[in-house]
Amino acid sequence: MTVAVRFPGAALFTDLYEVTMAQAYAVRGMSETAVFETFFRKLPPGRSYVVAAGLPDVLDFLEAFRFEDDDLRYLRGLGLFSDEFLGQLAAVRFTGDVRAVPEGTVVFPNEPIVQVVAPILEAQLVETFVLNRIHLQSVLASKAARIVEAAQGRPVVDFGARRAHGTDAALEVARAGYLAGAAGTSNLLAAREYGIPAFGTMAHSFVQAFDDEAEAFEAFARLYPGTTLLVDTYDTLRGVDLVVDLAGRLGDRFDVRAIRLDSGDLGALSKAARARLDAAGLHDVRIFASSGLDEYSIAALLDAGCPVDGFGVGTHLSIAQDAPTLDMAYKLVEYAGVGRTKLSSGKVLHPGRKQVFRRTDGGVFAGDTIGRPDEDLPGEPLLVPVMRAGRRLPQYDTGLDDARRRARQQIDALPTALRSLDEAGAPYPVAVSARVQDDLDRLRGARQAP
Repeated sequence: MTVAVRFPGAALFTDLYEVTMAQAYAVRGMSETAVFETFFRKLPPGRSYVVAAGLPDVLDFLEAFRFEDDDLRYLRGLGLFSDEFLGQLAAVRFTGDVRAVPEGTVVFPNEPIVQVVAPILEAQLVETFVLNRIHLQSVLASKAARIVEAAQGRPVVDFGARRAHGTDAALEVARAGYLAGAAGTSNLLAAREYGIPAFGTMAHSFVQAFDDEAEAFEAFARLYPGTTLLVDTYDTLRGVDLVVDLAGRLGDRFDVRAIRLDSGDLGALSKAARARLDAAGLHDVRIFASSGLDEYSIAALLDAGCPVDGFGVGTHLSIAQDAPTLDMAYKLVEYAGVGRTKLSSGKVLHPGRKQVFRRTDGGVFAGDTIGRPDEDLPGEPLLVPVMRAGRRLPQYDTGLDDARRRARQQIDALPTALRSLDEAGAPYPVAVSARVQDDLDRLRGARQAP
């Protein structure tokens, strides 16, 4: 079951102008096929690639698309729509086709991510939802991919639900993080809905509730074998010593998997904690760190040789704090078989439906070309059919684990410079085919002609 489309009135998750435009199309008898493409225009500062995500939510939404009676009553109350048009809306279902890059694909500026081909009224009405899902999850998956990369194979766990911008966003953080390689989430609803591992340690409040910190540790460790103990409620290294004492008291019954550091100088504390654990023979007790972490602080800890075995990441992941948005758009590129464009300054749109061809060299991505679907260009075509006549195609209806594997393969195939947290220098090469450019030049000339 998909969380994203549970709420009532899902068809009303659209902007008013989508519906007013739809009525204008209906009044004018405009019902021919339109092609809309979703893409982003530029990368945020410090980013070299984007991991495309959110497609399953889009397909669920399109399959279930309909205006319910309550939706139509609300629209009638606005006084903008005729009874004839509202009757037409009551019968609207999504009947179009969708092509998209598979979930977890790495994409670059101006490359179509989702291509919707449908009667113009249908394609217009779904714009807001398509953009909402693809934008947020792609932002989150891209941030998570960088954090996972910085962790160098150590597990990263999503701790961000309480700082996410709403409950729905928190679920998407967990899903997008797992897609990008995170080990799991602390949020149980997300873990259940998406079938991803749930992780938990303990909170400071548990330790505070006891008169004695050692008693708190023993109570939790006895109840939950293989647990992680939070050692920084009062004094971090004193907490580590209490874990060592607990191991002595329990002997063979001691089964603590890790300690968690959640404040202070994580680098210095991790080294001191490791030394005390090792001196006590507790070499198998790992160190898990949290507290305001992002890809840069994680990389700094590991570059300094800090013995941290895993990371809990909250706020910086859940709101993609340094790059929370993409300049993403859903634009009409074809109507009634004719290419359409816009020539706004800085926002030129290449007309017509497109395909992206990706070349590789020795297993490494070497460059993309945006061309026509029927062009014979070198490289692998990225957009594949995922929905036909309003129904998803089973062969491309892959699950989250498949998307996770694809994301890993895609990131591994990036040029090394693009995987670095530093500025990559030259951007990944994305070209436009001569046919696509010629069509734009022709339309530009026609629009500018006196």
